[in-house]
Amino acid sequence: MDLRSELLKSIWYGFTALDLERSGKVSKSQLKVLSHNLCTVLCIPHDPVALEEHFRDDDDGPVSSQGYMPYLNKYILDKVVEGSFIKENVDELCWTLTAKKKYQTDKSSTTVLPEKDAFRFWCLFNFLSEDKYPLVMVPDEVEYLLKKVCMAMSIEFNCVELEDFFSQDAVQQSGITVWAFLGMMNSGKIIRGIDKSIVSMAIEEVYREIVGDVLKEGYLWKKGQLRRNWKERWFTLRPSNLSYYTGEDRKECQGNILLDGNCCVEVLPDRDGKRCMFCLKTLSKTYEMSASDTKQRQEWTTAIQTAIRLHVEGKKSLHKDLKLKRREQREQREKRRQAKEEELQRLRALQEERERKLAELELLKEAQKQAQVLLEQDEQRRRQQHEQLQRALEIQLREAEEARVSMQAEMALKEEEAERQRKRIHELEEMQKRLEEALQQEIKARLDEEAFRLAQTGLLAEEEEKMKALMALQEEQEEYILKTQREKQELKQEMEAKSRALDEAQRQLEEVRANRHRVDQDVVAAQRKLRQASTNVKHWNVQMNRLMRPIGPGEKRPSLGSSFSSFQVPTQKDPGLRLRKRSESDDEGSKENVANRAGCDLDKRHSHASNGDMDIP
Repeated sequence: MDLRSELLKSIWYGFTALDLERSGKVSKSQLKVLSHNLCTVLCIPHDPVALEEHFRDDDDGPVSSQGYMPYLNKYILDKVVEGSFIKENVDELCWTLTAKKKYQTDKSSTTVLPEKDAFRFWCLFNFLSEDKYPLVMVPDEVEYLLKKVCMAMSIEFNCVELEDFFSQDAVQQSGITVWAFLGMMNSGKIIRGIDKSIVSMAIEEVYREIVGDVLKEGYLWKKGQLRRNWKERWFTLRPSNLSYYTGEDRKECQGNILLDGNCCVEVLPDRDGKRCMFCLKTLSKTYEMSASDTKQRQEWTTAIQTAIRLHVEGKKSLHKDLKLKRREQREQREKRRQAKEEELQRLRALQEERERKLAELELLKEAQKQAQVLLEQDEQRRRQQHEQLQRALEIQLREAEEARVSMQAEMALKEEEAERQRKRIHELEEMQKRLEEALQQEIKARLDEEAFRLAQTGLLAEEEEKMKALMALQEEQEEYILKTQREKQELKQEMEAKSRALDEAQRQLEEVRANRHRVDQDVVAAQRKLRQASTNVKHWNVQMNRLMRPIGPGEKRPSLGSSFSSFQVPTQKDPGLRLRKRSESDDEGSKENVANRAGCDLDKRHSHASNGDMDIP
């Protein structure tokens, strides 16, 4: 029984408690409250709009349990995480809802169970009840529970009262409800003459053992891990761990020992003034403990070994396992009982059949003869049908074999065609890669050419600025020559400075021309690369077209030489050639200007010398 089944049993009581009219349906407002409370105790977020959206198409009024189950599974139970909530809180919520409506007792009676004990009996009933609705507990489970309670009270269980209770109503022989069970317990027939405190302690012990999965509880002496001193602790053993507390109230947990398949229990000899010792070994530590007597030590070692066995077998609860075994035994007993009844019925039927067969023996002999004839005819007919079926199967087998051979041949052809297609695709991919590389080279060459053209334009602009500066210097030199003779010496010095500046400008002009010449060479190289890249692109385009269109019979391959026919030599309209020609004409003009200026200077010097206005050194 998994966690979902346990929760559904408790929630079923809460749902039925809200069904006041016993019609099997509950109003949506009550289901909202129930869902909100369930989300609170189960520690999951509550979506108040989900219920309205879920039943948006159903506005007929109250909702049945079958209609509420999909919402309960999807929005509540599917979100439940085991270990994130306290199961007892869910049980208390559902018990509170159902006890107000269903659990009506006489408060003045001295045999009525306290509310807490009734709640624990209700939880034990849910645990031991059958997984069928409405929930009932079979007589064997009732007897098992009452025996556990009487054993906890150290009294002997009297089966006569229980048999009388079941004999009163034939319906209860198949199982009783929880309210009938609590009514039986409140009647005082089972626990007559026993103090209520003893009964409460026994019920709590059985509740913790069955519902709380407590295999054993009690005081043991434990040896410390650090100080190595002995202290008395209250130990609680569950299938997954062994916890110990300072007292029986279990308020201060001093430690928790996890149990797994690597743990083992060993009996130790008496030492250190302690007797009835045993130890629990884990992978990391060894815990030494001492019991009060040999019987307690045997019970503790057996219980710990049982817990380890349950963990190794992957079982979370001992009593769930025992419940399944008891159910299997009941089913086996029921099967054996049914088998005995069937055997008796079969024997009676055989006796009647024997008597009838003795009377019909003569008729059967005659019928046997007729049946033998019919059997031979049927055998002959079956043999013919078998032969026909065998021939039909042989024909189908031959046809299947022929189809398989043709399919294999077709598959071989398909594989050859696929291989050719793969090769063709591979060649096309290689050709595409080469074309991409050629395009990249052409793009790079165009970029280089553009950069060189920009550099050449900058140099020409710089050369033009130098020429303007040179012309300005010439104008300034002429102005200085026309000045008065009183400034001859200053004019002479300025003429020398201007001459040096002119020489420097001529030198810079030569450098600019040299740079321009190198740029021209770079432009020519870039154009050559561009032509080569264009040639390669056209060549690969021709190859690509040839591969994409297979050559048929009688066709000729296109000539590779025709790929060069589309290439054109740059004409005079090329901006690079126009720029180079303009720069050459500017150089020739600058040379003529310098020569003219030098001739004018020489004529002026001669004229000044002849007039006696200037001294020539």
